[in-house]
Amino acid sequence: MPGSTGTTDTGREPADLAFTDPLTGLGNQRRFVDKVERLKAERAEDPAPFAIGIVDLDGFKPINDLFGRRAGDHILMQVAMRLRAAMDQQSTVTRLGADEFGVLLPMTFSEQAADQQAQMLIEILSAPYDVGDRTARLSASVGCALYFGDQSAEDLISKAETALYHAKRSGRGRVVVYTHQMEEAAKRVTRIEQALRRAVAAGEVEPHFQPIVDLRTRDTIGFEALARWTDQDLGVVPPNVFIPIAEERGIIGALSQLALRKATLAARDWPEHLFLSFNLSPSQLVDQNTGLHIQSILAETGFDPHRLEIEITETGMMTDPISAEKIVDDLRAVGIRISLDDFGTGQSSLGRLRDFHFDKLKIDRAFVASILEDRPSQHIIRAILAMCDGLGMEVVAEGIEEEAQASRLIQFGCGGGQGYLFGRPVDAAATLEYLRNAGPRALAI
Repeated sequence: MPGSTGTTDTGREPADLAFTDPLTGLGNQRRFVDKVERLKAERAEDPAPFAIGIVDLDGFKPINDLFGRRAGDHILMQVAMRLRAAMDQQSTVTRLGADEFGVLLPMTFSEQAADQQAQMLIEILSAPYDVGDRTARLSASVGCALYFGDQSAEDLISKAETALYHAKRSGRGRVVVYTHQMEEAAKRVTRIEQALRRAVAAGEVEPHFQPIVDLRTRDTIGFEALARWTDQDLGVVPPNVFIPIAEERGIIGALSQLALRKATLAARDWPEHLFLSFNLSPSQLVDQNTGLHIQSILAETGFDPHRLEIEITETGMMTDPISAEKIVDDLRAVGIRISLDDFGTGQSSLGRLRDFHFDKLKIDRAFVASILEDRPSQHIIRAILAMCDGLGMEVVAEGIEEEAQASRLIQFGCGGGQGYLFGRPVDAAATLEYLRNAGPRALAI
């Protein structure tokens, strides 16, 4: 396959601007659908299987931000050339949009063969890319689906997209071929989505609160609000299930506003020195109305903005840095503090810590979990603490489950801690009871 020309819209077929991607010269999504339908028609009387794949670049957005749009376009053209060179005479590659490409493989008849060819494409795309006098590296994920004579082009593409979704969720540089089990999983996601929409509209998602403590004194200094949901039919739906669905299906904004409203109403009854920490999703950091929504809720509930900390992740910060910075500035202007969550697991540069002026940084639980036996984790935590000390930022370590972990963090100079060692997330009523029982550590209530 590598080295051959493949079928493109700039070669054997007549040029048609409506079917051509102007940047790469490849066919576009309309061409891809047309090619699939034509191949189906050719095999109508003898429907031999064939495969399609959707190739999505991993981490292209941060590279695009780092090197600039022109460099990003140049990388996309290099990707197109590599994929085109990898196609045999019968196969087709098109650009479906942004950093996503479609491949049609007429001579691929099995899931195993589709997997092997997709792995080859990933290997080809992982080689360094020239960006002026520098180089950049990318990985790619691929979702594949096989045609067996009973699907429309749209259905087949939808199955490949479902496979790609699973590939992206399982990590970088992965291939997933669509299976019927995925179809059942997709149906379950749809059921959860529909139930979640009803729950948000009915106000059935509740905030639970996990204590954040001063590691040395063990005084409770605040709580992180975490969304929890129990459905009458589905039962308890874990947040690592419903939060991604809410983000992907456009429900996260309404869900977040509901949870913040309930959380601030509950936190009004806490001692005034306790803060409330609340997470924003990456999609909320590209919505310029996010700051206004938060301020409106605080005005409605009467919660002091100076007692609110908004947590954002490195991934959210990098999705649209300009938009994120504007939202952060709006929130800080009214006294809301900003915390960088899950530090060390994303793709942001250290320069972001200077540019965004964070008030607090939260060390990801992955480093805390291995702090007792893993020397690299120990050095990373020490380096983070030294950096934050120089920048005047507070630090909270997440995921503390053992006393020995807390002791080591104190030894390293970490000020705040959060984790099961100090308390699990509980509802508003149980949190109030926790504060009553905490005595002087939480002050009188």
